[in-house]
Amino acid sequence: MLLISAGLTTTSLLLVQRSVQSHVREGLRVDLRNSVSTFENFQHEREKMLTRSAELLADLPITRALMTSHDPATIQDASADVWQLAGSDLFVLVDRNGAVVGLHTKSPGFTRETAQKYFHQSLDEGDSRHWWLGAHHLYQAFVQPIYFGAKTEGPLLGFLVIGYEIDDRLAQEVSKVSASQVAFLYGNEVVASTLAAAQKEKDSPALRELVPDSAHGEPRDVKVGNEHFLATSLDLSGQQSIPVRLSVLGSYDEATRFLGQLNRLLLLLGLAAVLVGSALVFFISHTFTRPLGSLVAGVRALERGDFHHPVDPSGGDEVAELTRAFDRMRASLLKTQHALIESEQLATIGRMASSISHDLRHSLAAIVANSEFLCDSHLTPVQREELYQEVRGGVNQMTDLIDSLLEFARTRESLSPAYGDLCDTVQRSVQAVRLHPRHQGTSIAVTCNGSSTAWFDARKLERALYNLLLNACEAAPSANGRVEVVVDQQGESSIITIADNGSGIPEALRDKLFHPFVSHGKENGTGLGLTVVQKIVQDHGGEVSVERTPDAKTVFRVVLPGRVAETFSNAAKAPAASHR
Repeated sequence: MLLISAGLTTTSLLLVQRSVQSHVREGLRVDLRNSVSTFENFQHEREKMLTRSAELLADLPITRALMTSHDPATIQDASADVWQLAGSDLFVLVDRNGAVVGLHTKSPGFTRETAQKYFHQSLDEGDSRHWWLGAHHLYQAFVQPIYFGAKTEGPLLGFLVIGYEIDDRLAQEVSKVSASQVAFLYGNEVVASTLAAAQKEKDSPALRELVPDSAHGEPRDVKVGNEHFLATSLDLSGQQSIPVRLSVLGSYDEATRFLGQLNRLLLLLGLAAVLVGSALVFFISHTFTRPLGSLVAGVRALERGDFHHPVDPSGGDEVAELTRAFDRMRASLLKTQHALIESEQLATIGRMASSISHDLRHSLAAIVANSEFLCDSHLTPVQREELYQEVRGGVNQMTDLIDSLLEFARTRESLSPAYGDLCDTVQRSVQAVRLHPRHQGTSIAVTCNGSSTAWFDARKLERALYNLLLNACEAAPSANGRVEVVVDQQGESSIITIADNGSGIPEALRDKLFHPFVSHGKENGTGLGLTVVQKIVQDHGGEVSVERTPDAKTVFRVVLPGRVAETFSNAAKAPAASHR
């Protein structure tokens, strides 16, 4: 019902809009044709009046008297009164030899050379309509000969030219007559228009290229700025080489503006129909779909691990029976899950207790045995020192085991980060590893590329690097063992790579390498070393991974972020200080 209501509303809206648009377009076509016809009649009467005015000025005695003088300066000064009498925008006097001897115009940029050029062009044209353009001002000029006496008998004294500018004021008058926007074009230049100044400057290419094409055909679409027009043109130039056109533009957007209100009305009606249909559909379907929806919500909640999402098993239909069966199944799954969790927890505690007890018992046995030997008074100082070192080693192993267990109980806020040099921390870890008698023969090479300054907790990172280096030394062969440490900087991140030439990691251990109590190839390993490394690196916001483990080589990669870690540590300073 919703789709049908929306479809019918959309179809009705489109049909009404298309019909009204077609009607409006046809009305604009008719209006533009009538506007062009009205202007043609207006222009014809105007040209007759202006031609008659030019004839009267040419027959004035003062005009004839001026032209009998052959001094251009005298003619220029004395003709100012005649120009004021004519009331034209352009007034030109030309002697019988075709030279301009008097020029008066309201446009300072219109020169005698320009008048001279257009006068000769006007004489060559067979049409009475002449169009002169100078300094971006367009004039409709009327040329009238001046005779001394009768036109048929008197000698020719020269020519009188009066011109009337085609400006925005005339365009406004024509716009009122035609009830449309108008634009006058001389060739490809817009000389007057009722369009806004910004539109006229920005979109004159649209007028130049599109409007002239419709001069001999039907009105066509033109876009000026953001407004759409239906436009047509009228040729005013006659036989002149450069065309002069009047473009009449009817605003299509303005004519169809009421369509917006109609569209909103139809949309409101359609929305009302959709809402009423929705309420009806909801009222009818809610009775049938509510129990099924409750069951589906319970299934989705169970998928997310929520075993206590409420479901409604009331009723006697098939959906209610299915809901009750689902509820029983969910209770059974919850009971089974609790049993599995308890079993897993007990198994984990058992593994941890077994591993810890084994390690503690081994260290305690060594401490007790060496302590008994120390009680012997016949020992030399060297022997006592060796036994003391054995006791100390056992204590250190127990301390490391306890510290590893405590590391899991600490939160990220226990970090105490500061700016430091990673290379110094790496070197201290290397020195600590080299104190082991078993690893003194292993070659450890450290390479620092570029800046190694970073934001980290030096004590904890040193412990993590110590565990990685100790594992690498233990994996390296006794003879020709080699460990390589490289510190790099990539952007704001610091990367520490530790590689050894050992036998590699077995395929079966690669996926659970960082799990607790996973150990391989070590007599006294607790299985917590790499787990502690992962936690310390993750607390710094970084990550540790086995980059590759080919035969006879293992590579660990530690990535520490830059300023991200600094931001986090600043936020965590207060709780960290109170914890310490």
